[in-house]
Amino acid sequence: MLAALERKGISRRDFLKFCGVIGAVLAVPAEGIGRIAEALASVRRPSVVWLEFQDCAGCSESFLRASRPTAAEIVLDVLSVDYHETIMAAAGRQAEEAKEAAIKTGGHLVIVEGSIPTKENGLYCCVGGRTAMELLSEAAKGAAAIIAVGSCASFGGLAAAKPDPTGAVGVRDLVKGVPVINLPGCPVNAVNITATVVHYLTYASLPKLDEYGRPLFAYGKRVHDNCERRAHFDAGQFVEAWGDEGHRKGWCLYKMGCKGPECYSNCPTVRWNEGTNWPVGAGHGCIGCTQPGFWDAMTPFYRRLPNVPGFSVESGADKIGIGLAAAAAAGVVTHVVGTAVRRNKAKAEENKDNS
Repeated sequence: MLAALERKGISRRDFLKFCGVIGAVLAVPAEGIGRIAEALASVRRPSVVWLEFQDCAGCSESFLRASRPTAAEIVLDVLSVDYHETIMAAAGRQAEEAKEAAIKTGGHLVIVEGSIPTKENGLYCCVGGRTAMELLSEAAKGAAAIIAVGSCASFGGLAAAKPDPTGAVGVRDLVKGVPVINLPGCPVNAVNITATVVHYLTYASLPKLDEYGRPLFAYGKRVHDNCERRAHFDAGQFVEAWGDEGHRKGWCLYKMGCKGPECYSNCPTVRWNEGTNWPVGAGHGCIGCTQPGFWDAMTPFYRRLPNVPGFSVESGADKIGIGLAAAAAAGVVTHVVGTAVRRNKAKAEENKDNS
């Protein structure tokens, strides 16, 4: 792979830098970066079958804008994407034969984009005269794992919003016996696709998941916990209206409906567009798109949350800041008391040894 990247003008230093970035996303210790580089430089390209069902192709668009490495490098050098309706050169029977060959060989990765309709025997989404349910079941046979990209493939997404006319579901609701990993988001962040694939290639296993099938490295912490506006939340400084002084100064968007306190994602740390920015950084609140059923659970998007999980309160945002300040003060007192106790204990043991 290194030789291939060098032919494309990507130096060894750039490659190692990429490995370091992905290692940071995966929270791998510094000594593990070498293992990632070794695995990517020597591993055989795994075959990938990318299926699209009830979707807007937004996740494919996100993937095509990947920069660490570029989508072209992933397609040509790291992965063997044998079937992808949007980007593959082949069409018609030739494309179907490529997919059939990949599935027949087995051990492939299946990436699914879009929800799967189940009502009326799945007739609401057909490709080549076959339902999404049939195509997914066929592709899953012999697969090493399935990666559901985006909120639709993970949890049904927008198509599953009430009244859910097509009976849309996510991959895990249908596929059994094959490991399924969910990478929700509307759209999915390509960094998380890359990091998941790199983890699989490096350790021959999928990363640890939470109860919703999401990798902990990407969805283990709330948006709120890493938000650059968090200090303003703690200080009780909130945007009260779009364009007001607080908005111009970058204050907290909680009162404007930001769902960061209820949403789990690494958006604040990996960001978008080569890590330049993300919705909250650009002045818009988080809409909670990585949570199950977000369209029903998180709307209206511009209405503030009634309470903030984790703080055990149902008070106004103004009181939360005060509560946090009190908690911080209590923490300082506890620390001081604890330190004094430890010092007294150490002194007592020292006196005992000298006696």
